[in-house]
Amino acid sequence: MPILSYLRAMKKHVQLLRGLAISIGLVFTACNNNNKPKEQSVTAVTSPAFMEYTVVKVYPHDTSSYTEGLLVHNNELFESTGREGFSKFAQVDLATGKAIREHYIDKSIFGEGITIFDNKIYQLTYRSNKVFVYDLKDFKKIAEYPWPGEGWALTHDGKSLIASTGTSNLQFLDPNTLQVQKVLSVTDQNGPVNNINELEYVDGFIYSNQFLTNNILKINAETGSVVARADLTDLFAQGGKVFNPAQLPDPNEDVLNGIAYDSARGSFFVTGKQWPYLFEVKFR
Repeated sequence: MPILSYLRAMKKHVQLLRGLAISIGLVFTACNNNNKPKEQSVTAVTSPAFMEYTVVKVYPHDTSSYTEGLLVHNNELFESTGREGFSKFAQVDLATGKAIREHYIDKSIFGEGITIFDNKIYQLTYRSNKVFVYDLKDFKKIAEYPWPGEGWALTHDGKSLIASTGTSNLQFLDPNTLQVQKVLSVTDQNGPVNNINELEYVDGFIYSNQFLTNNILKINAETGSVVARADLTDLFAQGGKVFNPAQLPDPNEDVLNGIAYDSARGSFFVTGKQWPYLFEVKFR
C-alpha cells in the first residue's frame, strides 16, 4: 500500500475510534444523570409581617370580667367571661364598661368565647363539653350541643362558625348542627402556632389573641398562614395609661384576651382578663 494511502486509512480509523469513545461517554453520562435524584423545589415560608397599631381611644372595662370573648354586633358591644361561678355574657355599654343586660350561666360551668350568628348567641364552655345557644333578643337558651374536648373561642365568616380549642387548629362548624366542616392548621415560618385563642373574622382574615402572650395574629382564613403579628406589650403606655401587672387580681393569668372589630369605626377593641381598660386600636 502506498504510504499516502496508508496514512489516510489510519486517519479514518482514528476518527472512528474517537467517535465511538464520545458515544460511549454520552451513554454513561446519560445513565448517571438518570440515577441522580430529582431536585425538588422548596417554597420558602416568609416570616409574618410586623403589624403596627395606634391607640384611638381608651374606655373603662369592668375589672370583675374575666374576659373570654368580645364582639361588636349591630354597633353594640358584647362580652363573655369565664371562671366557675362568674361566667356570663352581656351586652356592654362602651362608655361606662357596665352591663346593659347580662346572663349568668350555671355556677359549675366555666364559660368561654361567644359569637352571634343569625340572631343567636353561641357560647363555648371550657371543659364541660357543651355549647349553648341563646336567642339574641331575650338571652333565653334555645339549644345545647355536645362538644368534644376544650372550648376556647368563637367567631364566624358569614357561613360557618369558627372555633379555637387552644391548639394550632381552627374548626369550621355548621351553625345548624355544629358538625365539623373542615379543620384549618395555623402555621408560621416555624411550623404550627399553638394557643390560638379569642377570634375575630374580618375580610378573609382571622385575628386572634395568642394566649399567654401580648401578640395579636392575623391569619389567612384560607391557608392558615400567619401573615402578620402585632406586639401589644406597650398598649397601656401608648394609651397613656400607667400599667402595673402586680395590681391585677391574678397577674399570671390576667393577660391580653378579647378582640372585636367595629366595621362602622374601622377599628378594633382589645382588652384583657380583669383589666381596667378597653382599648380602641387601628392596625397598620
